[in-house]
Amino acid sequence: MFVMSNVPAAEPVILVLGDSLSAAYGIERSRGWVALLQNRLQQAGYPHRVVNASISGDTTAGGLARLPRALEQFNPQILIIELGGNDGLRGLGNRQTRDHLDQMITLARAADSRPLLLGMMLPPNFGKAFTEKFLGIYRDLAEQRGVPLVPFFLQGVADRPEWMQGDGIHPNAAGQPLMLEHVWERLRPMLGEAMASDSAAAHSGTILK
Repeated sequence: MFVMSNVPAAEPVILVLGDSLSAAYGIERSRGWVALLQNRLQQAGYPHRVVNASISGDTTAGGLARLPRALEQFNPQILIIELGGNDGLRGLGNRQTRDHLDQMITLARAADSRPLLLGMMLPPNFGKAFTEKFLGIYRDLAEQRGVPLVPFFLQGVADRPEWMQGDGIHPNAAGQPLMLEHVWERLRPMLGEAMASDSAAAHSGTILK
């Protein structure tokens, strides 16, 4: 019988799978909320490394296609899913969007990664009924799958023209800190849970016969 000694684990990874809202579209990448998240983690003493796998214009179908390889490559402790906005803008169908997000949650958990879902809302010109149904995708999915949710990622940002770029869709650099705060509110408890889980596993040791 051989008991493995405790080996320091590699720095845990937080993988962000998103679209232009997370790819810092139209602004310096260092001023985007994902880069600000890395700074916040370091300032707060967390060892996590943030990997930004976001692509401008991406849909849930594109994210789902890319996710298996990303999970294998980065082995993230936490997966932040910020997708769906482009689905809604292109009228790709709520059922399809929900199914893709659902599959991403399943893939993440199968890879021992904790998913965090960022909810999106469509512009008001799409009509109240349609925008509410679209927002409900995230709320219902989070409730049914037991996934932490940021109800509306752009809350308090999208309705402030001075924090939005000229297209009225993408936040400028001024809006990024509030976007980070929305994510941090849900992410921080997950960091503590993940670190506690990893610590318990490390101290238990592994026995080989």
